[in-house]
Amino acid sequence: MPLPVTATFATRPMLSAAALNALVATYLMALCNATFWGHLFRIFEGRTLTALVFAGAVWALMLLVISLLAVRRAQKPVLVALLLTAGVTSYYVDVLGVVVDRDMIQNAMTTTFAESKHLVTLHFLGHVALYGVLPALLVLWARIRRAPIKRALLGYGMVTALSAALVVGLLFTNLKAYSTILRAEKELMGSVQPLAPMSGALRYAKMMVKSTQIVVLPTGRDAGPGPYLANTAKPVLLVIVAGETGRAQNWSLDGYTRDTNPELAKRDIVYYPNATSCGTATATSLPCMFSPLTKDQYSYEGGLSNENLLDVLTHAGFDVDWWDNNTGDKNIGDRLAVRPRTMKPQNGPEFCFPECIDGVFLKDLQTKAETITKNTIIVLHQIGSHGPSYWLRYPADREIFSPACKTEELTDCSTAEIVNAYDNTIAYTDWFLAQVVDVLDASDRVTPAMYYVSDHGESLGEGGLYLHGTPYFMAPEYQTQVPMVIWMSERFRASLSVDADCLKASAANPVSHDNMFSTVLGMLDVSTTAKDDGLDLAGACRQVTTG
Repeated sequence: MPLPVTATFATRPMLSAAALNALVATYLMALCNATFWGHLFRIFEGRTLTALVFAGAVWALMLLVISLLAVRRAQKPVLVALLLTAGVTSYYVDVLGVVVDRDMIQNAMTTTFAESKHLVTLHFLGHVALYGVLPALLVLWARIRRAPIKRALLGYGMVTALSAALVVGLLFTNLKAYSTILRAEKELMGSVQPLAPMSGALRYAKMMVKSTQIVVLPTGRDAGPGPYLANTAKPVLLVIVAGETGRAQNWSLDGYTRDTNPELAKRDIVYYPNATSCGTATATSLPCMFSPLTKDQYSYEGGLSNENLLDVLTHAGFDVDWWDNNTGDKNIGDRLAVRPRTMKPQNGPEFCFPECIDGVFLKDLQTKAETITKNTIIVLHQIGSHGPSYWLRYPADREIFSPACKTEELTDCSTAEIVNAYDNTIAYTDWFLAQVVDVLDASDRVTPAMYYVSDHGESLGEGGLYLHGTPYFMAPEYQTQVPMVIWMSERFRASLSVDADCLKASAANPVSHDNMFSTVLGMLDVSTTAKDDGLDLAGACRQVTTG
């Protein structure tokens, strides 16, 4: 016999609105912020009371935010949303060491299903169910004791005022120490869930609103062929390979003890061992490296409001194509005559099983090299070494280092297995780049060259960090040191009068994504006031001849 409705409701707990908010704030602080607590006690080592007072201020801030948002009928939906958000973000922060800030939210918003599905694992779903869904169901189950509107408004005012006062009061107990910590240790508040992701989401929304009002400023409209480019006997074909998640530390050309670059080592290339990236995630680094702005100047709005390298090359008379095996061109190709295209299995079915690896570019590249009739730029945007599914980035018969981690659950693999899988991706990129060089060199119709640089690096578990996207100010070198390669055919060097030995002589100097815009223009002998001679690695190595 079913219980009477009154009996059923009697088994559900009844709480005041303020008590429920306080319980949720306490739960979030206690169980969804392991990384915050780790940072806190590391920073305040030996000063436990000072640390706990600061934690009390953060709890009061959490309660203040919840109290401001979770009002009346909106209370349960807001609390459920906060709990689910914390359940999701705490997994990436506490398990993988990822920082969920504005840039990471931007990266997530511009990713594809094929990329993001590898991050939805059984461990992830279990974590979200335990830390997000279960407490959200408990919130929905509980009854709220509603006070009359006037008394509710008074209580609302008192709770928010007391929360704000508690934040200020606790911080003022040692304001000098706390303010210093907040300025110097940004990762501390950047790890508070779900406040940090909420702040990042608001900053991302503000950035996107501002971007709708952007007017694109012309860049390099005066671009044209210099004397060497104008007199090449055969059309110039430059392939720009935008790498993905390649960290320099695992390139044998960079001194790595494993031979991960046997193929490139056999080609006459210039390798830059001290190259750094503009960012630690594709959404920032990719548009930045094609931008005329340097890392210190670059912003999302700045990148969108200036024409980029591909625009300048178009102004100079080049045909420009963007071929993508990743998450898109990030608006870089917005003004190209031919829209950027994504590679499909029909472009190379032997390289798609079902996701396509980078060999999918090669057939079309060979066809293009054999048919072009004018100066051409082709950008190949790699999938490269994108994690966590490293083992899917190379064919099974090219697994050189084993045993390799073959699960998205990186924490289920040993460090050696993760490194093995990652090193296999680097060895495959080495093979792929060597194939690009060979395809270009074999075509006697063109004057070919290749410029490769990775967008950012990768953490493989060092210091508890995995993947990438850590804010640049606190990112390890594994995420910011990237491989960079220039290859020029003999006929390119001769026609464009670029001295490869000169490039090699200065290759050990520090370089970065800042150099790409001007160096590509310098290699190609494109004349424009947009080029910064101080960032042009090739211009200084041009052998000027006099007739």
